[in-house]
Amino acid sequence: MRTGSAAPRARGNVVEEASERYLQQQGLQAIEGNFNRRGGEIDLVMRDGETLVFVEVRFRKSDRFGTPAESITASKKRKLLQTAQLYLLAYPVWRNKPCRFDVIAARPGESGLQFEWIQNAFA
Repeated sequence: MRTGSAAPRARGNVVEEASERYLQQQGLQAIEGNFNRRGGEIDLVMRDGETLVFVEVRFRKSDRFGTPAESITASKKRKLLQTAQLYLLAYPVWRNKPCRFDVIAARPGESGLQFEWIQNAFA
């Protein structure tokens, strides 16, 4: 029996929802959250004008073991790219539109979550 998995998932949901609100305040439009296919997941799919934006949300309580953005491994990048390709297959309307991968790095701040938005993070 696994214990402790509900709390991190619940925290993840809270951080993803807050990240989505933050990006909407920056002008992006939400399309979908938690797109899952073949073992891969994209936290948020958003639109920035005509550009489709795949967003990876990362949270760390502290930078003791690296920043949230530094926690994205090469393997995670490959999974994100593969899952994005599956998204484009599932939703052909986006196939000929520009796409990018953004990262939202979230940390606890004095008045709630603090966000660092890294646009085109995998370029």
